[in-house]
Amino acid sequence: MDAFFHEWLNLLVRWVHVIAAIMWIGDSFLFMWLDSHLTSPSRPREGEVVGELWMTHSGGFYEVVKRKSLAKGELPATLYWFKWESYTTWISGFLLLVIVFNLNGAALLIDPSVYPLTATQATLISLGILPLSYGLYELLWRTPLSRNNRVFAAVGLVLITGLAYGLTRVFSARGAFLQVGATLGTLMAANVFFRIIPAQRHMLAMTREGKPVDTTYGLRAKGRSIQNHYLTLPVLFTMLSNHFPSTYGSSRPWLVLGLLFVVGAGLKYAMNFRGRTPPVMWAGTAAALLAVVVLTRPPPDPALEQFAGKPPVKFEEVAAVLQTRCATCHAAHPSSPMFAAPPQGVILDTPDAIHTHADRVFVRAVSTKTMPLGNITGMTEEERALVGAWFAQGGHVPEGAKMPAFTAPPAAAPAPAPTTLASAKLADVPESSRTLFAAVCSNCHGPNGHGDGTLAAAINPKPRNFSDKAWQQTITDENLKKVILGGGAAVGKSPVMPPNPGLADDAKTLDGLVKLIRVFGA
Repeated sequence: MDAFFHEWLNLLVRWVHVIAAIMWIGDSFLFMWLDSHLTSPSRPREGEVVGELWMTHSGGFYEVVKRKSLAKGELPATLYWFKWESYTTWISGFLLLVIVFNLNGAALLIDPSVYPLTATQATLISLGILPLSYGLYELLWRTPLSRNNRVFAAVGLVLITGLAYGLTRVFSARGAFLQVGATLGTLMAANVFFRIIPAQRHMLAMTREGKPVDTTYGLRAKGRSIQNHYLTLPVLFTMLSNHFPSTYGSSRPWLVLGLLFVVGAGLKYAMNFRGRTPPVMWAGTAAALLAVVVLTRPPPDPALEQFAGKPPVKFEEVAAVLQTRCATCHAAHPSSPMFAAPPQGVILDTPDAIHTHADRVFVRAVSTKTMPLGNITGMTEEERALVGAWFAQGGHVPEGAKMPAFTAPPAAAPAPAPTTLASAKLADVPESSRTLFAAVCSNCHGPNGHGDGTLAAAINPKPRNFSDKAWQQTITDENLKKVILGGGAAVGKSPVMPPNPGLADDAKTLDGLVKLIRVFGA
C-alpha cells in the first residue's frame, strides 16, 4: 500500500508541476516574443506607448499595445497578472523534491561510492542549498555585475557549473543534476515573488495615487524576467536529465551540465532573435553542443578494448548478478518499495528479458555505471566487469536457460572472519550461507550483522541489528525463515527487506542463514 500511495502522490504532484511549468514557460516565451516583435505605433496614441503588435489566431485578430507606465485615468477595470503559474510550479516542484528525494530515504541523492552521506545529511544539504543560492544570487544583483547582462551571465554560468561540480562530489550525478535544476527553479520563482510582482505593485500604487511613476522599477523587474527566460531551457533539461544517463554518467558530468546550459541559453537567444542572431552565438552554441557529444561519447569499441581477452563468462553467472543487483526493481513484480512496476518497463528476471535488454544493461550498469540507482544494491566493480565481458562475448543466452535459484555472485565480498565471530559457532554455518550473506545481506546489515552496511545510510527504516540480544529473544527461527523467504512485507514489516524465494528449494542455505544470524547475536 505504501508503494501504491507513493506512486499516486508522485503522479499527481508531478502532473500539476508539469502543467504549471508549461503555463509559466509559455507565458515567458510569449512575452519575450512580443517584446522582440513590437513595432513603433502606427498612429498617435495617448500615454507612454512603446510599441504595438498585430496578431491573428483562431479566426480572429488581436491588437497588442505595450505601455511603459499608466496614468491614473488609464487604469483598467481588470488587469491580468501572471504569477500563479510560477508559484504553483515552485510549490509543486518543492513537493516533488520531498517525494522523490526525501520519502525514499534520499536514495536518489546518495551514492556511497561518491560520499557516504546519511539520509538526514543528504536532505539537509539538498534543502539548505536553496536559500543559500538565492542569498548569493541577490548579492550579485547588488554588485556592478547587474549593469551588464553578458558579464552577469558569464559569472552565473561559472557559479552554476561550480555548483554542479560540488554536488557531484557529494551526491549521485543523477541527483546532482536534479538538485541544480531545483536550485535554479527556486531562483526563478523567487525573482517573480520577491522582485517582479512587488515592482509591478509599486508602480500601480504610484499610479493610483496620481504620482509620477518611477519606471526604473519596471526596468529592474524586466531584468529579472529576462534572466528567468534564459534559464527555462537549461532548467527543463535538468528536469528531464534522468532519462539521459549518458549525460550524468559521463566522466565529467558537471562540465556536461555547464555546456548544456550554454546550449540551452544559445537556442533560446536564437528563438528570440532568429535572423538577427550574431554568428558568434551560433558558433558558440554549436561548439558547446559538439563538446557535450565528445564528453558523453562511449569509448571506441568498449567491448573489445575493455574486455578483450577475458575468460568466457557463462550466462548463469551474469543472471545471478542481475537477479541479485537489478531484479529487486526490474522484475514483473518489484520487491523494492520504491516501485510498484518495473522502471521504464525493463524486466530482468527472466533469460529472455535479459537477452532483450542486454545492450541497455551494458550501457547503464557497465559503461555509465548509472544503475543500480544510487548503487543501492551494492553492485561491485567485479560484477560490472563480469556483465561487460559477457556482453562483449556476444551476450549469448543458451536455449532453455533458467534463472538460478541461488544468486551468490562469483565476485562476492569475503565472509565474516573467524577472528570477529566465535570460530566454533561459525564453523557450523554452511559456506553457501556465509557467501550469500556476504554478497547480498551485508550490503545493508553489515559484514557482522550490526545494521551498518554500505547502503544502510540510504535506507529508512534502518536495517536490523542482529547483535541486539533483546530482539534475538523475540523472534523464532521459523519467523526468521519467513522474513528471509518472503521479505519484510510478508510479516507486516518494512518492504525494504526484499524476498528471497529462490531459497525455498535450498533448505541447507536457508537454515545456515538462520544459524549465522544467531551467531551475530551470541
